[in-house]
Amino acid sequence: MSDPRLTLALQDAPLDEFARIAVFGPPADADLSALSAAQVAIVQPFKPDHDIWVARGFTASPQLPESADAAIVFLPRAKAEARHLVATALRLTCGGPVWIDGQKTDGIDSMLKPCRQRGQVGNVISKAHGKCFDLHAEPADFDDWIAGQTTLPSGHITAPGVFSADGVDPASALLADALPDGLKGTAADFGAGWGFLSGALMSKAPAITHLDLIEADHASLECARRNVTDPRAAFHWADATRPDPKARYDVIISNPPFHTSRAADPALGRAFLSAAARALAPSGQFWLVANRHLPYERDLATLFANVEERPGSPAFKLFVARRPIGNPRANAHK
Repeated sequence: MSDPRLTLALQDAPLDEFARIAVFGPPADADLSALSAAQVAIVQPFKPDHDIWVARGFTASPQLPESADAAIVFLPRAKAEARHLVATALRLTCGGPVWIDGQKTDGIDSMLKPCRQRGQVGNVISKAHGKCFDLHAEPADFDDWIAGQTTLPSGHITAPGVFSADGVDPASALLADALPDGLKGTAADFGAGWGFLSGALMSKAPAITHLDLIEADHASLECARRNVTDPRAAFHWADATRPDPKARYDVIISNPPFHTSRAADPALGRAFLSAAARALAPSGQFWLVANRHLPYERDLATLFANVEERPGSPAFKLFVARRPIGNPRANAHK
């Protein structure tokens, strides 16, 4: 469990046992031991963490509850998203109390200063390289922090906090340019984000009959619904590292993430590769782009019988992998 700053903060300002509490974005290791699950409505747009909280007996959804007496905001990395969540929590609670918890590396100090300027900040708990404080304020005084979806010069829709919210990710652009127009059959985009790669595939490959966009971040998927309007596309709020065991795709494309919060986590990218190997049809193709420093070659070699590196760029490398190892139907083609 994460450091119990929140527990200490709630001891200083306890909530009524019948209070309805909205908790925004708690990671899976957050300490909510000071709260009763019956009081809490978790707002968690990240599917793996959402599922963990549900398994623990909490009510969780990517959507806001209808109302709340108090709120807790676990500070996300993106500044615009963090401000939006605080302003949303103040609106939901009609002015607070709203507890805000975060690490220094996630900007808790830069959040505390404007909150003091615009509202009333209570006790500040400093512990384990982070802070937790409670805020009361007029919601209207934070209206300029409310952020909606935005339109990029390319015409794509993004939202605060989604990956590559300010423009097309160069790795995805590289992979999109490399995709051949002869791809056909059923396809999937593992970690589809706001839909750039999926849209490129649909435009280049008219013989694709169906495309599953699989994305764990709900906000990203909602953007993808607006960016990819092709009727062949289907949208799934799901963990791409846990694909449907019955699914078999002729084409899988992916620009997998390799960070968990601020920490580099190459195991996350490897989980995407393993999931693709399980979901790929025997004669299918897995198209992958990765940062050049990531050692995915050895992972691909253990998962696929045929791995080909395509021309990339100084920053990124491209692969196409075929014949997943361990799939009896794939091995029959050797």
